[in-house]
Amino acid sequence: MPFQSAGERNETLRRAAFRLSEGVTPPRDLGELFLGFLSIGARSFGGVLPWAYQAMVEERRWLTHSDFTETIGLCQVLPGPNLGNASIVLGKRWFGLPGAIVAFLGLFALPYVWVLGLALLYADFASNPILHAVVTGVGAAGAGLFIGTAMKLGRPLARRPAALAMIAACFLAVAIGRVSLLIVVPVAAAVGMLLSKGELL
Repeated sequence: MPFQSAGERNETLRRAAFRLSEGVTPPRDLGELFLGFLSIGARSFGGVLPWAYQAMVEERRWLTHSDFTETIGLCQVLPGPNLGNASIVLGKRWFGLPGAIVAFLGLFALPYVWVLGLALLYADFASNPILHAVVTGVGAAGAGLFIGTAMKLGRPLARRPAALAMIAACFLAVAIGRVSLLIVVPVAAAVGMLLSKGELL
């Protein structure tokens, strides 16, 4: 495990033992890590989160449901794209600094090429009504996928009243009150930490 301290190696081994007991198998090498994130980026039309959950939790079984939720929750607090941050965090956890670089490059390699190509095409056909309909349909499908994944991630929280109260408060603050995320995110993170210490989450 390159570029890891003794403490990091012990933590990595502890996590690995726990995942094996849960029937979860992290990627075996950098090649598998790269191809896994490449497959996520390659099919992430309409939003990357639903495809990341399907690939890492349901198909490849790299992570448990709770581990995926915790990782995404951490990465939402950090600046930058959630899954981009998650690729760095998970790559570093499994293979140190090389893993962080490989996972990040795998996630963004194909989307980078496709966005450049689609941008050139869109510049020529932006006024086409069929293209407008396609873009609208993709947006609607992406919203549906995101809502479905949010329901999967939130299912374990349904038995925790404090978590439901936090979800409702964040929704009201952002969607109804139009409060800036720069305020909501750190406040929600602080409240979540306090509730976790009290074992309410």
